[in-house]
Amino acid sequence: MFKQSTKPSSRDGQAVDTLIGPQVTIRGDIAFSGGLYVEGRIVGSVTAIEGERAVLMLAEQGSIEGEVHAPIVMIDGRLEGDVHATERVELAAKARVTGNVHYRVVEMHAGAQLTGRLVHADAASGQDTSTVLAFNAA
Repeated sequence: MFKQSTKPSSRDGQAVDTLIGPQVTIRGDIAFSGGLYVEGRIVGSVTAIEGERAVLMLAEQGSIEGEVHAPIVMIDGRLEGDVHATERVELAAKARVTGNVHYRVVEMHAGAQLTGRLVHADAASGQDTSTVLAFNAA
């Protein structure tokens, strides 16, 4: 009935452990580890389990309304809420983010839109490195 695959599926070079499909809406908070690929809609916070490897990938047609906490966050859809990435944030061409982005490394592709603050990880140590942006990379 279900085939066992020896090779994990992947999107954008990242292993996908959990897929939230385009017809799915989840209302509530999510805690995850591994690769979470969101094509649907989440209304609630999305948080990686502390100490676990975790990557959040938000597809072009996907959306999240809530706060995000994960080591690696890759956005190509719509996100309304703050992002806290301990390692890296990637904003792809169709990304539409309304909220503050807390990052160690950030990558923005042409076309990405960010309305909020970019806050570098060093800002937590008292250095003010935040930047107010209404940014449209074109």
